[in-house]
Amino acid sequence: MIPNLEIPIAGGLDVPLPKMALVRQRFDDSKLSDVGQAVRAQMQRSDVQEQVRPGMKVAIGAGSRGIANIAEAVKATVQGLKQMGAEPFIFPAMGSHGGATAEGQQALIESFGICEDYVGAPIRASMETVQVSELDDGTPLHIDRLASEADGIVLINRIKPHTTFRGRIESRVVKMVVIGMGKIQGATLMHWQGMDRFPEVLPDAATRIMAKVPFLFGIGMIENAYDQAAYVEALLPETLIEREMELLEIAKKRMGRLLFSNIDVLVIDQMGKEISGAGFDPNISGRNNRGVEGFGDPKVQKIVVLSLSEKTKGNATGLGVADVITRRLYDAIDYSSTYANIITSCYLDGALVPIPMASDREAIQLAVKTLVRVIRGEERIVRIQDTLSIETISVSEPMLPEVENHPDLSILENPEPFGFQQNGFLPPMF
Repeated sequence: MIPNLEIPIAGGLDVPLPKMALVRQRFDDSKLSDVGQAVRAQMQRSDVQEQVRPGMKVAIGAGSRGIANIAEAVKATVQGLKQMGAEPFIFPAMGSHGGATAEGQQALIESFGICEDYVGAPIRASMETVQVSELDDGTPLHIDRLASEADGIVLINRIKPHTTFRGRIESRVVKMVVIGMGKIQGATLMHWQGMDRFPEVLPDAATRIMAKVPFLFGIGMIENAYDQAAYVEALLPETLIEREMELLEIAKKRMGRLLFSNIDVLVIDQMGKEISGAGFDPNISGRNNRGVEGFGDPKVQKIVVLSLSEKTKGNATGLGVADVITRRLYDAIDYSSTYANIITSCYLDGALVPIPMASDREAIQLAVKTLVRVIRGEERIVRIQDTLSIETISVSEPMLPEVENHPDLSILENPEPFGFQQNGFLPPMF
């Protein structure tokens, strides 16, 4: 616990805040009507059926992200494998997430609805790994021991732009082969390479792993800008890397964004690992603190994060990218879980703690107070629930002329004061 601090601030924090208006952003909203049926249809392809033999024990890897309809996709995969005569089980393929413990990782995937009663297969969690290959420089390549002992491996994941690096391979099935299945041991060894090398290292490592283990296929999922499953495809090992490169381009086009180039203060109600590997997605916030080309839109002066999501279980990885947080967020951090994830990544600044303020009001006022070259009353403030939920947002009154002139933006409600409660906290956006 940090002590209560008396901070000398010139002029104090009694900073007036502009009124905020509810605004809708419009994106392509096409989606799958039945995700389970889409997965089952992919598994009925002859080239997928040829991968599976009756009696095979098949390990299905599921990750730690809050992927739309992930439980339905896992259930459909289990059903498809059983129809082929296989005996599937689920294992967490999430590197060091879940506090880097078997219990934590099982609890995490169960929180997404991936429970034995629902999906129809047992969950087997372990942090033990075995080395199956190595890179040319001698870096060992590990995978989950339980998966290594199975007759076949299937991985289910979302394909989307990564939060830290840019390349033709970013997230997810290929990365899951190497880092997700590698648990904390494999993930740590791979991150030693540096994320700037991931676009070259990940395909190489995945190819070497798939040559040594019975990888059957992956289920790649693409979401639209509204966090809804829009596309599903079964990816075979021999074409996984090339096809994932193509699907990544589709995923980038479908991804939502904030339709403003310049924002003075971005207020994010909640962050969490199930929302983004970086806690809040730099593809949305425009900031990744790595100097990597491909980020930087929108340009944001100050980022304020108000809380941790319930599903993140105290994991505040990525917190260091923010400028201001609240005391309630600070008090909710599980440092063991956060540090396990951060140390594995080798980027220790992701756990740096921004200035924690007593309330939402003070956090936002501090951000506004410290803006550079912004005239009082003209602050461009955007508030979002989280970086997955950007259809309905709140923007400050000075931004409304831009909203009115944009074809994909519309005003839903007239500007109103922030609406802080008596204790200085904001009610939920929705």
